[in-house]
Amino acid sequence: MKIKEGIIISDKMNKTRIVLNKIIIKHKKYRKTILKKKKYYVHDEKNITKKGDLVKIIETRPLSKKKRWIIKKIINKKK
Repeated sequence: MKIKEGIIISDKMNKTRIVLNKIIIKHKKYRKTILKKKKYYVHDEKNITKKGDLVKIIETRPLSKKKRWIIKKIINKKK
């Protein structure tokens, strides 16, 4: 199973959060650092996370059309 970290950027849906994952990579030829971003729709059963929280997510079976991830652990709560 895949595990990723990201920041919650939206908590407007019921039991669903949108998590933004940022990856910094180097270009093979030019050695320039590139920032890649990807959004994941994540299932949050008890609606305990809020916008700005840092979370660890884990891949699971498809729960809906776009949701294939669940929240495993809250790393840092935003105050």
